[in-house]
Amino acid sequence: MIHHNFSLPLADGTPLVLGPRPLVMGILNVTPDSFSDGGHHTDVPAAVAHAQLMQAEGCDIIDVGGESTRPGAEAVGVQAELDRVLPVLDGLREAALACPLSIDTYKAVVADQAIQAGAGLINDVHGFQREPEIADVAALYGVPLVAMHWDTERDSSKDLIWEMHRWFERSIAIALKAGVQPERIVLDPGFGFAKSLPENYEILRRLPELADLGFPLLVGMSRKSMFGKLLDAPVEQRVHASVAAAALAYAGGAHIFRVHDVRASHDGLKVAQASLYGPPPEEA
Repeated sequence: MIHHNFSLPLADGTPLVLGPRPLVMGILNVTPDSFSDGGHHTDVPAAVAHAQLMQAEGCDIIDVGGESTRPGAEAVGVQAELDRVLPVLDGLREAALACPLSIDTYKAVVADQAIQAGAGLINDVHGFQREPEIADVAALYGVPLVAMHWDTERDSSKDLIWEMHRWFERSIAIALKAGVQPERIVLDPGFGFAKSLPENYEILRRLPELADLGFPLLVGMSRKSMFGKLLDAPVEQRVHASVAAAALAYAGGAHIFRVHDVRASHDGLKVAQASLYGPPPEEA
């Protein structure tokens, strides 16, 4: 699979260059109940320290989230989510990290205030279909917008990828109607969200069919139950499987990889890149 090339403009005009070089998005959950790292980075110093560590390990983007999407997690109100993410965004801005920041939210108000606090990208697990106003926020500030697939009403009797295409068409239409430029839209197949174990692996196998939609692809499989169920492994023992799956997704055309384990993912993806495009030239 040869990667499609994209230039993803951030709010300040700086482009994220997407192509053969995979980009690692480090997960920074500031929640008490996320499935893998809940409660680890809820105070600002701990969050900033973890972000600095992920940057040192090679991440290209840091994704800040204030509401867990694990099965059974309690919904979080707008103010509670703001109370979690805004102090962390302020701390990250003061720390002058080189990595651009992403806000993981489906709420338009949270996205708006997070961008004002320094976030340069919106990552919406509902693909703009829960609160379409989030696309208006993205258009207003000129920031990229990630649409994740999470379709709880999908017709399971129909072809999975075809159904995903239809769902993404709705998300893309929402964004374009709001004035989001096409080059600022990213698609995420939503591994683990309303998908069975076989469906997750079908998506991984058929990822090139989603890449052919003509938008950059972000994938988030890190430590998920698709590995736990397959290997009968607890969360902390899913790192190797996560890296293997990321390498397969890269070969399938994905560009951005949302991960907990930055160093392992960075190294695995670098090997995957060298296997497809060759290693960098040796220094004389």
